[in-house]
Amino acid sequence: MSFTIAIDGPAAAGKGTIARAVAAHFGFAHLDTGLLYRATGARALALGGLEPTVAERAARTLTDADLARDDLRTGDAGQAASVVAAMPAVRKALLDWQHAFARRDGGAVLDGRDIGTVVCPEAEVKLFVTASDEERARRRHAELVVARPDLTLEQVLSDLRERDRRDESRDTAPMKPAPDALVFDTTLMSIDAAVAQAIARVQAAR
Repeated sequence: MSFTIAIDGPAAAGKGTIARAVAAHFGFAHLDTGLLYRATGARALALGGLEPTVAERAARTLTDADLARDDLRTGDAGQAASVVAAMPAVRKALLDWQHAFARRDGGAVLDGRDIGTVVCPEAEVKLFVTASDEERARRRHAELVVARPDLTLEQVLSDLRERDRRDESRDTAPMKPAPDALVFDTTLMSIDAAVAQAIARVQAAR
């Protein structure tokens, strides 16, 4: 029996952490759809650049090895992901794969930016996780500064805001809450409280 949970929101709001915890709690499969776009962006760069034709070819030839790359969490990969995610041909190429994952037997949790609105509008549970720009930048900076000691909080904040602008204003599948999504702000929430709130919403829908 399939049961789909769609979790959307901007970068560093906590949706990935919540998605992994919810999937583990219920024994569901988990897909970070952002990795698909990060892997596509990284593969496109390796193939020659972020032009639409190159990015589409990268999306259609994506492999498990591409998803297992150890550089997909870098800032550069995130920026490339945001660029290719705005391309309709790339989104179409990855859509069928996401659909099949979402309706697998045993349940699935997908997190991204348009899961509840475009990829899985029929999902049984939809969540939209957000946080203030400053708090998201603080979280992301703490992740990235280990590998990039010269990276400033101001740079991370600027990058996040630019990515938000692209994700929210793109013509294809802009980032926004689904009308029936539970929206919650994690700025002042502990991760345990956020996960508990998400789990409660899923339990109420089962």
